[in-house]
Amino acid sequence: MKQAPNCNEPFPLQGYNKLCFLKNVVKNPKIEIGDFTYYDDHDDVANFEKNVCYNFDFIDDKLIIGKFCSIASGVQFLLNGGNHLTEAISSFPFAIFGHGWENAMQDKAYPVRGSITVGSDVWIGHEAVILPGVTIGDGCIIGAQSVVTKSVEPYTIVGGNPAKPIKKRFSEEEIETLLKIEWWNWPVDVITQNIQLLTSKDIKALWQVHQQLKSV
Repeated sequence: MKQAPNCNEPFPLQGYNKLCFLKNVVKNPKIEIGDFTYYDDHDDVANFEKNVCYNFDFIDDKLIIGKFCSIASGVQFLLNGGNHLTEAISSFPFAIFGHGWENAMQDKAYPVRGSITVGSDVWIGHEAVILPGVTIGDGCIIGAQSVVTKSVEPYTIVGGNPAKPIKKRFSEEEIETLLKIEWWNWPVDVITQNIQLLTSKDIKALWQVHQQLKSV
């Protein structure tokens, strides 16, 4: 019987410590990672957590990443701690320096755009940057060095600065079907049995497996 990799193993490739299953490496409780999502870093996988920037405890936001995502070296997630005032006369953060400036933000607040949420089966390319409040849908592909300033619909390829849609990976009908299937939530043994199908283009056959699982 075929066996799947162990999602609880930090380094699933024997003798190689620059690719990790992220959930086993990240320690910050404000970062949530799904099973089998991996990060590949040129130098050290600890860089992932360093690249979740402006992640301050006193701000109510998170980085949430789903299952089976592929994240390349140098990807950065910018949370809300880096935001400044944009509608005031000055964007300078006077209050953080104290010494008579500590009341500069009295009755005011820095903008908070919400958490960053990444769906499942998402591929984020080398040195992409994801801004606060962005939701990246299931099945998306984010081009290398893209700057994602707005949410991305499922199964969309985006690229550029700012990132813009390049194309949908499948037809709208096929995307709707894939979002119903949610193969990443199948039992691991079922995924293992259907690996060849998951690397094919046969969405109809995948749907049949989904229907069989529902009937069990």
